[in-house]
Amino acid sequence: MSRPNEPARPDPRPDLYSRVTNAIIAELETGVRPWTKPWSAEHLAGKITRPLRSTGEPYSGINVILLWAESVARGFTAPIWITFRQALALGGHVRKGEHGATVVYANRITRTDTGDNGQDVEREIPFLKAYTVFNVDQVEGLPAHFYAVAEPRLDAAKRIDHAERFFAATGADVRHGGNQAYYALTPDYVQMPPFECFEDPESYYATLAHETTHWTRHPTRLDRDFGRTRWGDEGYAREELVAELGAAFLCADLGLELEPRPDHASYIDSWLQVLKDDRRFIFTAAAHAQRAADCLHGRQPG
Repeated sequence: MSRPNEPARPDPRPDLYSRVTNAIIAELETGVRPWTKPWSAEHLAGKITRPLRSTGEPYSGINVILLWAESVARGFTAPIWITFRQALALGGHVRKGEHGATVVYANRITRTDTGDNGQDVEREIPFLKAYTVFNVDQVEGLPAHFYAVAEPRLDAAKRIDHAERFFAATGADVRHGGNQAYYALTPDYVQMPPFECFEDPESYYATLAHETTHWTRHPTRLDRDFGRTRWGDEGYAREELVAELGAAFLCADLGLELEPRPDHASYIDSWLQVLKDDRRFIFTAAAHAQRAADCLHGRQPG
């Protein structure tokens, strides 16, 4: 405790936003994009997937990135994560000495203040709460299906056909030609090089996932705008980070491998600058990417 006349000492521990952002910055500074490295586990839940809760429900937003990075760093082979208490409730237990991973829960509380006119004014205050989960590789005694090995996966042709149907159902105007991939906002179309120009089909659909994430920013859809005024400015870097994360989420949902695009390596420096200037932006970007993925999923039949 500080003495009455001494200023309070600052808390030396970084807040949750800074801790998460610092970890992602550290990876980016080595040239690694943590969202492009979902593990390839021979597990019943699938080789390429979002991290899953014990119920099989996928995580979303920033938690996808956090748990992907944790799995890669620690070599976990299963995509399923569980809390200490959930493990006990299912008859299992976390092995002694194991350390969990941090995931976050965002919510808002309502606080009533007195306004300048003396009237009560309610305002919502966002907050972030952290809790700990364990990979099922760290847990013993769970029911057998948590450890089940993979069943035969859809072959490549069927997975690519699934991706083709998914992007066609979005209703995006996708045009082919030239040697560049981009989204044109004012005429509202996605431009893609011909399918044959890509190294493999999965590279084509990963690029299409990136550009259709941009497509969701149109005012008639999600109306996402970071104040971009020219190519390469801060608003441009923010939108590109959203599209990168959106493509990672979509590829995981479609069971497609996502390799980093060589032409996007130059974005890393601009993302680093954005994240260092705004320690909360990775959370904002992940939330926008999740909304974009939800928007595209919402256009699917049925």
